[in-house]
Amino acid sequence: MNVIEKNCPVRNIVKETNLQHIAIIMDGNRRWAKEHGLPSAMGHKKGVDALKSTIQACDKFGVKSLTVYAFSTENWNRNPEEVAFLMDLLASTIKNELKEMHANGIVISFIGDLTALSRKLQDVLSEAVETTKNNTGVRLQIAFNYGARAEITNACRLIAAQAASGKLRPEDITENTISKNLYTTSDPDLLIRTGGEMRVSNYLLWQIAYSEFIVTRQYWPEFDEQSLSDAIYEFHNRQRRFGA
Repeated sequence: MNVIEKNCPVRNIVKETNLQHIAIIMDGNRRWAKEHGLPSAMGHKKGVDALKSTIQACDKFGVKSLTVYAFSTENWNRNPEEVAFLMDLLASTIKNELKEMHANGIVISFIGDLTALSRKLQDVLSEAVETTKNNTGVRLQIAFNYGARAEITNACRLIAAQAASGKLRPEDITENTISKNLYTTSDPDLLIRTGGEMRVSNYLLWQIAYSEFIVTRQYWPEFDEQSLSDAIYEFHNRQRRFGA
């Protein structure tokens, strides 16, 4: 890290506010493409560039964890050609970027039901996880074939199995028990949604109970380091009460 980054005002804010985990709903790829007279595929490709820029910004600003919504359980209802393209785009992006991300210390993980993906794609994702698991940089969680209701349902099944086997008494089930059986390991401090829509779209419903929300009208392909900086400054101006 260079001297400029050490003295970065945004980095100081991240430290002061203890902003450790940012979650993003990356929305607006198709609308961006349509407004530019381009096919949807170009919007998704441009969205990959925005993600790279955001990961780099998180590293620069000292944000430890970034969770991004890449493909929801509902996205299977899209045009089959677009779904196939998104699968191929994930595979090619991971393959092309893995070496650089590993060199930069990024820790890659995936949340969601990956069993629905092709074996070939699962192998690509597994390699990325295995390659980067011992890194110490930004923790990048990619939500793929993810839905919060499905996640909570899965957690309930795991807890029920523990109770049925006698390892867990029903009266001992707490909020922490549920949290431990979810896909994630920490709750976001800040949730950012691009594209202007005012909904959470079945994303991290349990984990965002006390997250600060910021919605920007920028489409995801337009999101960059300055956009993240603006969101962090806005977060700094919030007073987090956690129900108090």
